[in-house]
Order: sequence, then C-alpha cells, then structure tokens
Amino acid sequence: MEGPATLIYNSFENISDPRVERGRNHDLLEMIFIALTASICGADGWVDVERFAKTKADWFQRYIDLKHGIPSHDTFGRVFSRLDTGEFLASMHHWIDLFATSLRGQGIAIDGKTLRGSFDQASNKSALHTLTAFATDSRLVLRQLSVEHKSNEIPAVPMLLELLDLAGAVVTLDAMHCQRATARVIVNAEADYVLTVKKNQESLYNKLLELFTCDGEEDYRVKGLRKQTTVEKSHGREERRVYYCIDVPDAVEFRRWEGLQTIGLVYRHREQRSRNGEIVEHDETSFFISSLPAKVKALSRYLRDHWKIENSQHYVLDVTFSEDASRIRKGTAPEISGGFRRMALNILRQDTTLKESIRGKRLMAGWDGTILDKIYAGFHAA
Repeated sequence: MEGPATLIYNSFENISDPRVERGRNHDLLEMIFIALTASICGADGWVDVERFAKTKADWFQRYIDLKHGIPSHDTFGRVFSRLDTGEFLASMHHWIDLFATSLRGQGIAIDGKTLRGSFDQASNKSALHTLTAFATDSRLVLRQLSVEHKSNEIPAVPMLLELLDLAGAVVTLDAMHCQRATARVIVNAEADYVLTVKKNQESLYNKLLELFTCDGEEDYRVKGLRKQTTVEKSHGREERRVYYCIDVPDAVEFRRWEGLQTIGLVYRHREQRSRNGEIVEHDETSFFISSLPAKVKALSRYLRDHWKIENSQHYVLDVTFSEDASRIRKGTAPEISGGFRRMALNILRQDTTLKESIRGKRLMAGWDGTILDKIYAGFHAA
C-alpha cells in the first residue's frame, strides 16, 4: 500500500479477516480503503462503492494492488457484515488519535443517533443506535459506540468517556445523561462537565426550580448571580438567550454530585415569522449544573456549542451522507458503514484546499482524482 492507503494500513492492520484462507480473493485492507474513499466521494451503499471503484480503478491502482480486480457489492456487504465491531472501532479510534488535537479546553459533546434504516423486520432486528463523542472546536468525531436501544445510552456513556483522554476537556451532555455516575467518571478523568437538568432528576430539578424562582422574585438581582444575554438572527428567526449562573449553595441535593461548583438557568425566547406573516413566539427555560467555576461567558459558550453535534454531525450525516436512508442492515455492517461515514466526514472537515460545503467536496472529489489526492494529502499532513 502506498500514499493515502497507508493511512488505513497503519491503523487497521490488526483487524481479523472473517473469511477462511481459501475464500480471500480480495485483500481486507484494500476493501477498507476502497470503502472509505468511496464514502468520501459520495457513495452511500455497497452498490455505490462498487460503481465508484470500477470507474476509478486507475486511481486506486496507483496505491493498492487490486490483484483480483474490484470486489462486488455482495463481497463488500458480506465481509463488512462479519467484521468484529470492537476491532474495527478500536482501529478507527487509533486512526482518529493520529491527527486529533489535544482536547484540553475543548468542549466534548456526547449524544446518540438512531440509524433509522438499519432495522431488519425479517430478523426482528431493531434500528441501531450510535453514541458519538464530538469535539465542538475542531468539529471532529472522536469516538463511536453502538447500543441496541436508546434506553441503553445511560450505562454506555461512561464506557464511551473512558475511551478518551479527557484531561482538561469540558464534557457536555443533555438531561438524559445528567447522572451522578457519569459526573464521577468525568471528574475522575480530570475533566469538567456541564449537564442539562430536567425532571428525570426530580429532587435536583425541584431544588433548582425553587432557588431560581426565588431569584426571579428578586428580579435576579441576587448577590453572586452572573448574567449574560445573547441574540442571534438567522433565516427570519430571532432567538434571545439569557444565561444565569451562581456558585452552588450548600444543600443536600447538590452534595451528591462529584465536583459540582455551579448551578445555572437558561431562558430562551424565539420569534419566527410564519408563512402567513404572523410572528410566532416560543419561550423555554432549562437548568444546568457544572463542575466549572461560575463564569457565565464560558458556560454559555459550552452550552451553546453542545448543539454543534446535532447541526455539524447528525444533520450532515442525514442530509449529505443519507445516513437515515441507508438500508444496510446485515450483521455488523450498519456499524461499520457508520464508521466509514464518520471517518469520511472527519477527512472532509480537515480539508482546507476547497472552499466548499461538505456536499460540494464529496462531489468534486468523486469527479476529479487530483482533488481527491489533495484532500488526502492535506489530511495526512494534518
């Protein structure tokens, strides 16, 4: 393997090939390189991978042997449905760590996403649910871990966190993951947390509601209470956010949370013009807790940046990579193909040679091998 193919060889060489020796007409590492490259260039299924590889066979032969030609889509599907997911994800995480920057000071957003098309009614297999850790500054997918159901996310989050060197990072999680065990794992990893609080933590929620209701009756003119207001306008919508935070008071509801320093409230007011010209208003209030000091500007940034995992990862995977529409279902293939999409997204995000959207980069890389070379070269240099 040469050139960009060495990126694969250096991290994936220890993956076990599920085929018997006499059935290996196509090299596994070559197949991984082909599938990843095809995903970068717009292929969204095994048939697309085969089509792309056949039309770009000359490009691939510059870097890999292709002793038996291009594998069929059936071969891609059969082999990737039998790969060991643990081995593949461990290799993928090693590959990410080769170029990921230090996480110190970065926000690390954790969230789950269901691959809706991965359910298989014939085999009574539910849709795959994938947890990811996303660096909000570099916008890189750092880790991927799959669970069978959304309800399995809670015990899986500490496992996902333990796969990262979190020292100095700030982990943000939605209310579902406002769990004492999760906070403990984060603090023990020498990191900090910002956790949204809702009624699933009933006593904690009620205490925050009580305290901030009292503050509201004082018009939030309370000693030690910090405030910041932001306004964003986009696509005919205006959203005003008011953040409040204060040092954690001495109350039994707070003592059980490892490292807790700050409690806070976020008030959101949104105005949007409807199709008939009317202004529609929406108000929302939420609470949060954090192991960080009560510095409202920093906390507001981490709270806002948490949603980058939705806008910069989930949305792009669905709209640009057609993840929700993917009908890859057999065996471990949904997890493997999900890994290829996230690896491809990382490579495209790192590219600075093209001033294009992710969709534009995929199209241009698929059309022009020179552009694809530059994208790979820039990623390798990073």
